[in-house]
Formats: sequence, structure tokens, C-alpha cells
Amino acid sequence: MESAAHLARLDQVSTSDSREVDRVCEEVATALFEAGTEPSFDVTSADFGGDARLICADRYWRLRFLDRPNIRTAAACSAWLIRHIAREHRTEVQEKWSLGYAFITRDSVESALELSRAAEEIVGTDTSAGDTAHFATLYHAGKLRANLCFDELHQFLDSSLLALAAGVHRQAPLFTALRSFAAFGSRAITAEHAIGLLDHAWSSPERTRHVVDICLNGIQFATPFDGHGELLRDRAAEAVRDHPHDHMFHFRLASGQHMVRANDAALDSIDTALRHLPASGSRGSHKLLQEQFIAKRDAILEGRLRAELDTEHARVLAGQERRHNQRWEQLSSELDRRSEELEKAQRESQETARANHVRSVELVAVFTSAIAFAVGSLQVSLTGSFTLKDRLALIGAWGAFHVLFTLLVVGGTWYITRPRR
Repeated sequence: MESAAHLARLDQVSTSDSREVDRVCEEVATALFEAGTEPSFDVTSADFGGDARLICADRYWRLRFLDRPNIRTAAACSAWLIRHIAREHRTEVQEKWSLGYAFITRDSVESALELSRAAEEIVGTDTSAGDTAHFATLYHAGKLRANLCFDELHQFLDSSLLALAAGVHRQAPLFTALRSFAAFGSRAITAEHAIGLLDHAWSSPERTRHVVDICLNGIQFATPFDGHGELLRDRAAEAVRDHPHDHMFHFRLASGQHMVRANDAALDSIDTALRHLPASGSRGSHKLLQEQFIAKRDAILEGRLRAELDTEHARVLAGQERRHNQRWEQLSSELDRRSEELEKAQRESQETARANHVRSVELVAVFTSAIAFAVGSLQVSLTGSFTLKDRLALIGAWGAFHVLFTLLVVGGTWYITRPRR
């Protein structure tokens, strides 16, 4: 009777008044939780904004997970989901619940021993153990992802009993996306391997919104590698084309554009993300996301200002270098001119010194000839029995000889020391 009353309230609430829907769904979910009763109604849609039954079930399981955030609660949630959610909407609800509840309970990660015991119970008692183990695996993996425990997530997905019990679900694109997230963040795994897992999940025809989100999340938190920013920018741009009103994808796009220094485009993207950010949500905090987005916006503005300052600095340096080059050219020209003048002065000095040397040799030659002529003339004048006429003839001949000798010395000196090209 009480369940019928709860169902009637849910079916009668007007979906046009979102506040009334939230109030009624919260009250019914709280009443069911306090009574220890699971919702008995079925859900035939995945409309988390307008289906009162789905919203109520979401609030109910949120209370259950906050009360007991463990694998056993995840197993119970999975069993209810399989029984009451329409098959065509089951995957979307399963991904949203498992990852969303993991995020709000990320401060309560279970130990390996607790996981092992819970996994044994699930595998041993549940007839749909594969589906339950899959949901529980996503829930625990979501906690590790929210806490950025990359290596622990990689080890859990590859070797834990719970993950292995998921069976065929291990080939699902969301499972592969989580493995890609772990590989991107781990320093023990190459970026090439992480990109290979990313491409496998990204190209799957069963790719969902949560697959895209985890892939982009992994790229953003990856250990830096060549082409890191370009990969995030390009994949986020594709995600925005497919989901134009998704605030998180616009945020990832802004992050990628910021990494490649496309700051103007990044500013547009982060502003778009802030516009599309919902004001409420049961698995996320509007305030937390808003603070994260605003912090990214501030970083983009800072990068934009730094780029402008770098451009101005480069312009100033270019101007200084241009002026230095001009000054250097002027100095080089002045040095060349001074060098030419110095060489010319040196040549003139050398020519002057050579000319002076020649003049000295010529003067010595003339002076020597004059002395020899005087001595010779004196000997002719004072000795011998020559007549005056003969003496004058001898003195004339002697003088002519010395004049010729002097001319030969002077001419030879000039010839030897003359300037040559």
C-alpha cells in the first residue's frame, strides 16, 4: 500500500517544475531508504532530467552508496538495475550510476582483501555474476580513477578476481577506456600503448558519452608526451561536435587548446563550458566544477598575457638586434676607413723614409766624390812638374771623372730604390 502511494506521487508530479520533481523524488527516496525497502517500480527511460521514477531511483541508490560505499552495495544496485531498468536504457544508466556513485564515495576505497572477499560472494551466489561483477568493477575502478590512482587502476583491471569475473564485459569500450586512462597516467606504460587502447575504445560503434569522457580525462592527465596537447585538442573537438552542450567536453577542449597555446580559442571554449555547467546534480558538485573551470580560465588568461608579453619582448629584442646590426655596420665601415687611412699613412711613411734614405745615399756619394776630387786636385796641384795648362787639364779630367762617378752612384741608387708596382 505504501509502495503504491509512493508510485502515485512520482507519477503525478509535474515534470515542468524541476524543483517540485526534485523535492518529491528526494522525499520518496528518503522514505524508501529509511524503511529499508528498495524501489519496486520499473523505469522505462534514461531521462535523468524528466523521468521522476528514474530520478527517485537515482536518489535512493545515492543514499545507499553514501551509507555503505562498498562492492556489496554495488552488487545490490546492479541486481536491481537488471530487474527494473529497460534493456535498451540499461547501459547508459549502468555507466552513469557506477561512475557517478564512485565519484561521490571516492574517499572510501576498499582494500584488496575486502575486494577479494566480496568478489567471491558475488561469483558464488549471483546467477548473473558477469553483469554484477561488471557493475562492481566499474564502481571500484571509478573510485581509483577519481583519486588518480593510475597504477592501482591498471593492476585492478588486469588481474583482480572481480574484474576477471566480468567476463565478456571486459571487451566493452568503457572497460577499454578505463584501461587507457590508467595507461596514460602511469609512468611504467608507454604513451604508444595508451594511445592504442584509446583508439580501440574511441573507434568502437558502442562508444558512449562516458567512454568519450574517460578517454579525454585520460589524455588530459597523461604523463606529457610528443603531440600531447594536439591529441587532446583534436579528440575533444570531435566530442564537442557530437555533444555540443556538454560542459565537460568544452572544458577538455579548452584544456587542449591551452596546451597548444591557442589561448583565444581556449578562452571561448572555457566560457562555453561555464555557460553549459548545470546548477545542480546528485553525482557532481556545481561549486567544485565551477571552481575548476574558473581556475582553468584564469590559467588561460595568464597564458594569453604571457604570450602577449613574449611577443612584445621578442619585438623589442628584434629592434635592439636591428639597431645593434646597424651600429656594427657603421663601426665596421669606420674601422675599414680607419684601416685604409692607416695603411695609406704607413705607405706614405715608408715612401718618405725610403726617399730620405735615397737622399742620404746620394748626399754621401756627392760628398765622397767632392772629397776625392779635392784630395786628387790638391795632389795634382802640389806635386809633379806639370805645367799649369797640364795641371788644369788633369784637374778638369779628374773633376769630370768624379762628376760621372757621382751621376752613376745617384742614378744607380735611384734605379734600385725607385717605387715599384
